[in-house]
Order: sequence, then structure tokens, then C-alpha cells
Amino acid sequence: MHKPLAGIRVLELARILAGPWIGQLLADLGADVVKVERPGVGDDTRTWGPPFVEAADGGRLSASYFHSTNRGKRSVAADFETEAGRAVVRRLAGHADVMIENFKVGGLRKYGLDHEALRAVNPRLITCSVTGFGQDGPYAPRAGYDFMIQGVGGIMSITGEPAGEPVKTAVAFADVFTGVYGATAILAALQGRHATGQGCHIDMALLDTQVSVLGNQALVYLVSGMLPPRMGNEHTSIVPYQVFPAADGHIIVACGNDGQFAKLCGVLGTAWHRDPAYATNPGRVTHRAALIPLIAAETGRHTKADLLARLTAVNVPVGPINDLAEVFADPQVVHRGLRLDLPEPRARAGSVPSVRSPIVIDGVPMVAATAAPQVGDHTESVLADPDWGG
Repeated sequence: MHKPLAGIRVLELARILAGPWIGQLLADLGADVVKVERPGVGDDTRTWGPPFVEAADGGRLSASYFHSTNRGKRSVAADFETEAGRAVVRRLAGHADVMIENFKVGGLRKYGLDHEALRAVNPRLITCSVTGFGQDGPYAPRAGYDFMIQGVGGIMSITGEPAGEPVKTAVAFADVFTGVYGATAILAALQGRHATGQGCHIDMALLDTQVSVLGNQALVYLVSGMLPPRMGNEHTSIVPYQVFPAADGHIIVACGNDGQFAKLCGVLGTAWHRDPAYATNPGRVTHRAALIPLIAAETGRHTKADLLARLTAVNVPVGPINDLAEVFADPQVVHRGLRLDLPEPRARAGSVPSVRSPIVIDGVPMVAATAAPQVGDHTESVLADPDWGG
């Protein structure tokens, strides 16, 4: 299949997660992504281990963290502190469609590699700048890391058990969402360039993204003026919609409407759906404290397998709580091919595991075919590539 971004050249001057996530997604969609790294050192996340991918020669091929967000790219080693290194970046930018960077605000200006300087060389260049707090405002000069952004941006205030401390998400929530939104912005800018012939500057901030994806929880506050509390696995607006005990563990039950609740009652052998206090979702939300223990007492009498089978049979949304070993052994995950093993002869296993992009177009999963590169793997080949001015 001819991938939708084939022929698009992307220059990545980014490290850690949000910027590289943008680059990886564009590579999955067919773009030629060239990642510029410091000679010998590379992206900070190359050393964020263990675990590391074991090399065939007994060494290691960077940390698993780096491999999670850099597949499908080519690596060029260049030192911004030298004029020769800056000349390499200017040359590549002169032939790129897109540049991704996550330096602090103004950080590239001292090298003459900021958007304004490079658009003088290439007016069609689209630059996506990723920062913690954006290009302007009182916090603009500050460095921003996902953990602190989750705190500033409100998600931690509503995550965790009611009596416990605020909790961050286990995945770098703000970083990954910024990566997805950044890629979306770039695709829009590429489309817009068809009309104008000109590039543009995209300002992506982790804080903006984190506040934006508060979603329905933000509207709870903006509509009512009430602060949504931490509710653990419960839902502010739907009941029952949470984890329930089984005789041998836990399951998730997510009744999104009154009909599903009635079916749950049928499986559990109760008549709560006929009680005026519980018949409708607003009533169940109001009387949550009384109803949840009743449901939990009944689910606790059954095994996970029994509940999953019986509730699935009557179309009540229900699911297990899988660990990652169970996730990657799950028949649906296996069928969809979400785990990949990308060829890498330098790896001890001969390949590097990866998790594919969720995008499927005309039945073809959108994912790059090559593992993440080592520092400078492609310096010579990229600089000799006529598409990049070679």
C-alpha cells in the first residue's frame, strides 16, 4: 500500500517523548523522518533503563523507553555547538516539509535554527514546537515534564482513591496526548499549505493539551461550579460503572443505560431495577452509596469467568482487568497484530518488539517497518540522499 504520507520529509530535533511520539506517528503513516541527535549521546531516553534491548555482541541497543517512540526513523549525528553541525541542520531544514522540535522557548534561536530563521531558507517549512507551557504567558520560560504537567493541569486532582493522595497516570498522559494532537496539527498544516503555499509555526504545549483532555470532568466544574472529587474506579455521572469483586478477583462492569442495568440485575437474580430509587441512572447516582455495596455482595458470589460469560451473553459491558502479559496474549490483541517484532540484526533476538499504531487504513495497519535507529546510523546515507539535498 502507498502510505498517505509517503514523500513527506520530517526533520526531528526532539527528544524524550512528546516530540518523538509525533515523529513516530508520522513515520508510521509513511513520512521519511530524520532524527538529529548529539554525536555519541543521542536522545536522553536511550539511557532511561533498564530494561535495555540486548545486543548480539553482548552490549545493549538503547533502553526500551527509546524504542517505544522512535521506530521507523533515520538517525543523523550533528552537534549544534559547531558550525558544521548547524550547517547540517540548516541543509536538512531546507529540504524538509516539517520540523519537530522541543527546545525551551527561544532555545533554537541562539543557534540560528528557530522557525523564523529556517523559514527564510524554506518558506514552505512547517515547524511544530513542543514545550511544557507554550510560546507565551507567564510560565513560558519554564521547563515542563509530564508529571508536573499532570499536577498543574488538574488530572491528578481527580485521579486516585477518595481517601488517598492524588495519583498520576502510569503512562505519560500529557506527553502522549500532545504527540497525538501535534501530529494532527501537522496534518492540518500540510493540508493548509496546499492553499497558501506557505509553511507555518505550530505551538503545542503540554499544559494546553492536559487541560483540553479533561473532557467531561472539566464540564462538570464549568457547568456546576462543583469540583469533581477523586472517585477511584467509580464514575462521577454513571452508576454502576466501576470495578466489582468476584470470588477470585475483580471485573469491570460498565452499565451505560437503564436497560443494561436491568440485564445486570437479571444475571445477579435481583429486582433492583424495579426499585424507583435505582430504576434510572440519576437515581442510581444519587443513591450510589447504598446500591454499590449491594451489587458488590452479589458479584462476589461468582467467579470472574462466570460473570464475564453471563454478562457478555446479555450484552452488558463487562471486562477483565488484564496485566500486560494477559493483554498481549488476549485473542483480540493477537488477532489485531498490536505486538510487532521489527527486524534488527544487531539485537540478540534478531528483532526489537514494538506496539503498532492503532491506525488501520483500507485494512492495512499504519506502522513503520524498521526498529529505532542507533545514534548516527544514517548520517552518511541521509546526507547523500538527493531528497535531502545530497
